[in-house]
Amino acid sequence: MTRLRRWPYTFAMVLALLVGAAAVFSSLFLDLPLRDPDGFLGPSYIRLPLLVLGFIGAGLVVETVRRNGWRNLPTSVVDIAKKEWNTHRLLCIGAGLLSFYVCYVAYRNLKSVLPVYREGTLFDQQLFRLDHWLAGGNTPAVLLHELLGTGIAANLLSIAYLAYLPLIPISLGAVLVLNRRLAVGAWYTTMLSLNWVLGTVSYYLLPSVGPVFSHAEVFRALPDTGVSELQESLIDTRLDYLSNPIGSDSIQGVAAFASLHVSVTFAAALFMTLTKQHRAVQVFTWIFFGVTVVATIYFGWHYILDDIAGIGIGWASVILAARVTGHRRTRPKPIAPAHELSDSTVSLSVPDTVPSSVTDAVPDTESDAEAAAPEPLDTIPNAAPDLAPDERLGRPA
Repeated sequence: MTRLRRWPYTFAMVLALLVGAAAVFSSLFLDLPLRDPDGFLGPSYIRLPLLVLGFIGAGLVVETVRRNGWRNLPTSVVDIAKKEWNTHRLLCIGAGLLSFYVCYVAYRNLKSVLPVYREGTLFDQQLFRLDHWLAGGNTPAVLLHELLGTGIAANLLSIAYLAYLPLIPISLGAVLVLNRRLAVGAWYTTMLSLNWVLGTVSYYLLPSVGPVFSHAEVFRALPDTGVSELQESLIDTRLDYLSNPIGSDSIQGVAAFASLHVSVTFAAALFMTLTKQHRAVQVFTWIFFGVTVVATIYFGWHYILDDIAGIGIGWASVILAARVTGHRRTRPKPIAPAHELSDSTVSLSVPDTVPSSVTDAVPDTESDAEAAAPEPLDTIPNAAPDLAPDERLGRPA
């Protein structure tokens, strides 16, 4: 039992079990079927394993070439796979994919039935007036249209906004596969799962559809882009679903508060910073987060309060996921007064400062044999004293 509690994927699996049970209960209560959301490469249960297998294959080839060159590539790949891809590592990756998949599918289904549970309840008028007040008597989207224009900016922001859809599963596959420290993969997986769960809760607290659907006249000057096509598809799907929830084969996907585009991109940027990933990765994720915030207002997906709440959800997801996967802040141990120390006590010096990052300690689960080959510690500096020192975060394979 103790070992199970210390396994970094325990919380993610329990969370997936609970939110999955909630989705099943909702389906039975409303007599509506559970549906798997499609995406690029098909349903989640197909595209996620495909991405992971692709990352595993690419990572093995790159590592083999780096170590042994191109000679005897197939044999070398098999040898490295046997040495570094043990059953435990594969089980951890599988646990990460499963927990993410269950939380995501449950989130999409619970979001879909939101109009059924909260029928006739929308707070768009209040949120729109709040936007107007926060923008000094102006409409935030109109200010952005005037500032950035509605030509090139619209197309660039559309590309950035739509890139979110494939980048989330790609980033999950990359962190799970290319990072040798398994507890860090658990942190990222749990963080994403918490975003889905907390985002679902926020939808039910303050139902809304977003400015583009409640005040469509504000956005008629925008050109046709991938985002506009997606918005038309979503509103058509919503209307079809609302006309016959039982008979519709679609998943209703319109909900504004809070913005999960903002929460997930903020959480990813904060995660990359706290784990001290490559500087280019950190810069890219923060820029992507900033562009996403602008795009959500520009295209009318969200109100300002939606984005603020999204940042709060992203921050909470990172911090809570860090705690439950063993990444804790280290604290200095108090030194006993001199008169309480015995003659045999060895005096130890305590550093003047201690790391403040939540990444200062991580549970380790790799074998001692792997720990014998030290790796560069360019991410999380220290390890929790009560865990095995065998998952030092190295550079991605």
